[in-house]
Amino acid sequence: MFNDKNILITGGTGSFGKKYTEIILSKYSPNKIIIYSRDELKQFEMQQKYNASCMRYFIGDVRDTDRMREAMDGVDYVIHAAALKQVPAAEYNPMECIKTNVTGAENVIKAALANEVEKVIALSTDKAANPINLYGATKLASDKLFVAANNMVGRRKTRFSVVRYGNVVGSRGSVVPFFSKLIKGGAKELPITHPDMTRFMITLEQGVDFVLKDFERMQGGEIFVPKIPSMKMTELAKAMAPNLPQKIIGIRPGEKLHEIMCPADDSHLTLEFEDHYVIQPTIQFAHKSDFTVNGLGEKGKPVEIGFEYNSGNNAEWLTHEQFLEMAKEFL
Repeated sequence: MFNDKNILITGGTGSFGKKYTEIILSKYSPNKIIIYSRDELKQFEMQQKYNASCMRYFIGDVRDTDRMREAMDGVDYVIHAAALKQVPAAEYNPMECIKTNVTGAENVIKAALANEVEKVIALSTDKAANPINLYGATKLASDKLFVAANNMVGRRKTRFSVVRYGNVVGSRGSVVPFFSKLIKGGAKELPITHPDMTRFMITLEQGVDFVLKDFERMQGGEIFVPKIPSMKMTELAKAMAPNLPQKIIGIRPGEKLHEIMCPADDSHLTLEFEDHYVIQPTIQFAHKSDFTVNGLGEKGKPVEIGFEYNSGNNAEWLTHEQFLEMAKEFL
């Protein structure tokens, strides 16, 4: 579905944008891939590797409505990946986080509607479910904006959906490269915030593949959540450095013991499919959809009331060997 199409990625020089570009170029023949971001150095570095004739690099900020509208002219599909993601930085700089993650989301929506973009997928995070930190709260607000945007389309063909997933193994800010740097630097111990802490784990390629498929699945208004394995942080540290002791340093500001992707309070809206969940919108749209059957013909069924999908009660857990295979390129 991406052949001969124009695709724009906000925050496109990040980990997701680069992997998405790599996969799209290898599997499809797009007309244009537009990388929209504000860092000229990252764009220059990305341009050295991804320089196919279809590539376009736009310097711009999601906070800039006019620039967003210009960049989306003629675009068919948008992936909104731009965000301020660092939890401690958001706690110390709340207004900056709100401007990018909330106002920026609104600008993406306005630009997509103005240009009658066909489909928009916004990337979310497990921290948006029952948020306890500002980053998660802004992403929850962003999710709500993109879902509700389907009420603003009128006669346009534009549809908006959200993809929510967990920690990406090896991405910038991930614990894997942090631990790897400590180990290579001769650290005598690895810091663990809490002995019971768990996290969902997904590779960048798995995340990209899930988003690609969701473009085909989406009807507009859904929050897609992949079924992915969990891992205890103590086990992750043992897998990376079995002979190093661990030091418990305490939970950081805004950090959870377990991450949630489908809250119990949304269980009446949650559908289970073979390899993912869908959280249906809380509001009705003019274009009514049956979310139990998606665009690929896959069928879902309601979960039990009170069901919660969190990294602590997950049915699937990574072994040391499985984790090391996932993380091998970052070790």
